Amino acid sequence: MRIDVETYAGFKNDERPVRLRLRERWLAVVDVVDRWYDPEAIYFKVLAEDGSNYILRHDERQDEWTLSAFRAP
Repeated sequence: MRIDVETYAGFKNDERPVRLRLRERWLAVVDVVDRWYDPEAIYFKVLAEDGSNYILRHDERQDEWTLSAFRAP
């Protein structure tokens, strides 16, 4: 599922997500729990303000964010 993500750009562009939008609702990222890389994308496991964990995938070549997984508290 493609989603909108606002990011913090520090040392590099799109360094980490700070907000994500699900339908019409924006959720703040409380914590980046984990991140890992594959040859085509960066994955972020984040804890959002609603208490849920989300796994976000960022395809850097296409600059596209997708929701890979979700777990409610």
